[in-house]
Amino acid sequence: MMQSVVGDVVTPQGCGEALKAARERAGLSVQEISQRLKMPVRVIQSLEAGQWDQSGGVVFVRGQLRSYGRLLKVDVEPFLQQAETVVARPAELVSHSHTPRLQYVFESFKRRAVYAVLTLVIATPVWMALRPSSGPSPDAATASLDVVPAAPRAPGPTAGATRPAAKPQAAPYVASMAPLPRAATPWLSMSFKGDSWVEVNAPDGRKVEHALLRAGDERRYAQGEVGRIKLGDATAVEVQQAGSTVDLAPYQRANVARFTVSSEGSLAPVVD
Repeated sequence: MMQSVVGDVVTPQGCGEALKAARERAGLSVQEISQRLKMPVRVIQSLEAGQWDQSGGVVFVRGQLRSYGRLLKVDVEPFLQQAETVVARPAELVSHSHTPRLQYVFESFKRRAVYAVLTLVIATPVWMALRPSSGPSPDAATASLDVVPAAPRAPGPTAGATRPAAKPQAAPYVASMAPLPRAATPWLSMSFKGDSWVEVNAPDGRKVEHALLRAGDERRYAQGEVGRIKLGDATAVEVQQAGSTVDLAPYQRANVARFTVSSEGSLAPVVD
C-alpha cells in the first residue's frame, strides 16, 4: 500500500477511498454527512481526498476520521496505525538584515558616549554640592573695625627710572567683631549688693534697662546715655557718678529711688 506525505502527517493510501465508498454504499451525500457530523463540507471532502493538511492538526484529523468511520461503520484504526507523525523540525532563524562591522562599532561607541554624558551630567551637580566651600586664608591678618590700617608708603623714585614703581599690595585684613573695652572710670555706674528691679531710660525716653538685677551685677553708662533711673530697692544699689558715690536719700521714697540725670551730670528727683 502506497503512502504520501501531507504536511506533517504521513497519509495512508486508501483511507479516504474507503470512507467515500462506504458513504456511496449508504446512499449519503457529502452535505448529509456534513450535517450529521457537524463538520464543514470542505472538511469531509478533504478527508475523502486524503488532503489532511486542510483539515487542521494531526489530532483533529484523527478525531474527524474516527467520527466519520463510526458513522459509516468503517474501521479506520488500521489506516491510522500506518500513519506516522513526523516530528516537527525547529524553525531556523534567518537574518533578514546584515549590520556592517563599521556600523556596529559606531553604534556601540554611541551608546557608551551617551552613558558617559549622562553620568557626567548627574555626577557634576552632586560633586559641586559636596565640595567644601573655600574660606578665608588662615594667613590673613585680623584687625579691629575701629582700627584703620596705615596706608603703605610708596617707594621713592629710582635713579634712571622712566616710570614710578608699582605700589606693593597690602596684606588683606579680616575685620574683628570683638567689642572694644570701655573706659576704666565710667560716667555713671551702679553696683548691686542685693536684688533690685531697675528701670533705666535714655534722654529721649527710650528704655535702656528694664529688668530684675541680682546681687553682684554691675551696670556702667557713658555720658548722655542715661536720662532717668528708677531703682526698686535703693538700699541694695550703690550709684557712682564721675567716680563719686551718690546719696540716694533725696531721691528715695518708700525704698524706691527715682531721679533724672542731665547731660552735665546733675541729678534731680522725679516729681510725680
